Amino acid sequence: MDILAGLNPQQIEAVTLPGRSALVLAGAGSGKTRVLTSRIAYLIQNLGTPPHEILAVTFTNKAAKEMATRISAMIPVSIRNMWIGTFHGLCNRMLRAHHGDAGLPEAFQIMDSSDQLAMVKRVIRGHNLDEERYPPKELQHFINNQKEQGLRSADVPAYDSFSRTRQEIYSAYESQCNREGAVDFAELLLRSYELLRNNEIIRTHYQQRFRHILIDEFQDTNRLQYLWLKLLSGKDSTVFAVGDDDQSIYAFRGADTGNMREFERDFHIRDIIKLEQNYRSHGNILDAANALIRHNAARLGKNLWTNDSKGEKLRFYNAPTDLQEAEYIIEEIRELHNAGIPLNDIALLYRSNAQSRVLEHALFNASMPYRVYGGLRFFERLEIKHALAYLRLIHNPDDDGALLRVINFPARGIGAKSVEALQKDAGTGSLWAAAKQKGKKFGDFIRLVEAMRDECNGATLSETVEITIEKSGLKSHYLHERDGEERLENLDELVNAAAVFESENDPLPEFLSHAALEAGERQSGEGSDAVQLMTVHSAKGLEFHAVFVSGLEEGLFPHSNSRIEAGGLEEERRLMYVALTRARRRLYLSCAQSRMLHGQTNYNIPSRFLKEIPPELVQEIGMTPEMPVPFQKKASPWRIGASVFHAKFGEGVILACEGEEQVQVNFRRAGVKWLALEYANLIAI
Repeated sequence: MDILAGLNPQQIEAVTLPGRSALVLAGAGSGKTRVLTSRIAYLIQNLGTPPHEILAVTFTNKAAKEMATRISAMIPVSIRNMWIGTFHGLCNRMLRAHHGDAGLPEAFQIMDSSDQLAMVKRVIRGHNLDEERYPPKELQHFINNQKEQGLRSADVPAYDSFSRTRQEIYSAYESQCNREGAVDFAELLLRSYELLRNNEIIRTHYQQRFRHILIDEFQDTNRLQYLWLKLLSGKDSTVFAVGDDDQSIYAFRGADTGNMREFERDFHIRDIIKLEQNYRSHGNILDAANALIRHNAARLGKNLWTNDSKGEKLRFYNAPTDLQEAEYIIEEIRELHNAGIPLNDIALLYRSNAQSRVLEHALFNASMPYRVYGGLRFFERLEIKHALAYLRLIHNPDDDGALLRVINFPARGIGAKSVEALQKDAGTGSLWAAAKQKGKKFGDFIRLVEAMRDECNGATLSETVEITIEKSGLKSHYLHERDGEERLENLDELVNAAAVFESENDPLPEFLSHAALEAGERQSGEGSDAVQLMTVHSAKGLEFHAVFVSGLEEGLFPHSNSRIEAGGLEEERRLMYVALTRARRRLYLSCAQSRMLHGQTNYNIPSRFLKEIPPELVQEIGMTPEMPVPFQKKASPWRIGASVFHAKFGEGVILACEGEEQVQVNFRRAGVKWLALEYANLIAI
């Protein structure tokens, strides 16, 4: 088989590179997987490299299996002795072979995330600590983060009693893991790194064995992963790193794009090969993506192009409301499907999981099959089920299923044995009635629900949901969780759902029935013809004939938190770049002038990312003179400083500043209320 057949000149350059380390900047849709597999096949078949001298690192087990399958199909050589896998998989393999030197028992156990959390909770209880002050999930994240920085508990700086306590918990957790012969995922990498760092014989063995190290998705490596790779590579090793700094979107997981620049320096890189020819998307889509990402300053730089046609312009719709945005998307999907495009080749992307609720509701009402990729549908999410269970108890205290779900959530010291005893005492009767006869902990729960019911008496449906989320303790519980922000956004969206619902139907019982119906309707199975719903993070690595990017408003995309974090706005722009480059033929962008937030209507300004796409690449759908026009070339008739947007909403006008500056205005019939006013030169007319 001719390994180089069908490769473009830049791909051939990467595949046939002489024996030295190199950095390959592989743009979206540029064929990087083919380059990686062809490089390995070329090393074996053309350069005579034994498979056991090759180590290839991927970021998922699926990618590792796909790589092994492709290589086996390309060359008639067994690759059984070649190491292909994820960081965790390869470190596990190394530690199994050297468990004694690593200080581990031969049959050490690997804990998943839930096992690790359970151990952290045991350690907290052993130290008689308050879980409100030291939330277990937060401590779990702290421990993993220290390990990913290469720090043991003794190395963690402690400045005050709080940080010293966290250090002590980390130390006690380490001791407990050692006693039980258990390791978590972060420990696999840290222990493997320490094994190589501290044992020269083992380090030399692997450095001499692995003459060729190849790594995929290099932009997503964290600090410890990079240090581990450096230790593995000897003076005669070559490292072939493939990545795209423009698609680095996992800083929240510890990914460090700085590794790419360090790699250039540490490995004296002479060869930076740019794979810029795109085999996925039409020209207009690529031109839009290129124009957008050029606004990022800290990038290595490349420009995607294609031999394909320019194709259709991007379509932009500025909807009056989020509900009308969803209706527009459904109609466009229906037209695409009628034109012969399979539903599973159509993706609906959003920045935040909470945005899926309105879209799911529209799909549900349209009887259009859909599947939430890599996640749960809105009414199936854990925090939503908890909130609905409290609402069910407020409506009907004899709902035993609801009571069992939340009687100890958030934790209030009612264990499994106490619940079993309660069920035994209740017999065929109501658990609520039995709980009223039990001790203080059950009594506190009963009084909590009764107090919520009293406070909700006379309140609107949305107010009832908001009161329930607050008084039940769900809000304060998720405030302390690592992924709590997303869960809180989903709970806010439940308030929005109630606000929309109360204007259409009778209150609480009808809303609970509606939620049960939508949760009970099974989503389409994997592989079936259904619209694909997902966050932009989940979409990385995927591609579709048509892509809808919804909710393109300031505060949503880019997310409001991006202005707080260093480099956050550039990461949000990279996320938008990923969204645009998922589309092969059709790309739809949409935003809403008004969107429900905390059960109330808020008025928004279009995302700054829309302004960064050249207007000649965009076809505007259904625009009116009174809508904000992000693609207009001329300034608005109302102009203050650098303002170019305007939107008239009866009681006032939204004006938004250019560049990094943003304001958001909430118009109410009672007057004008400023949600955020960061720059004073704004006037409401």
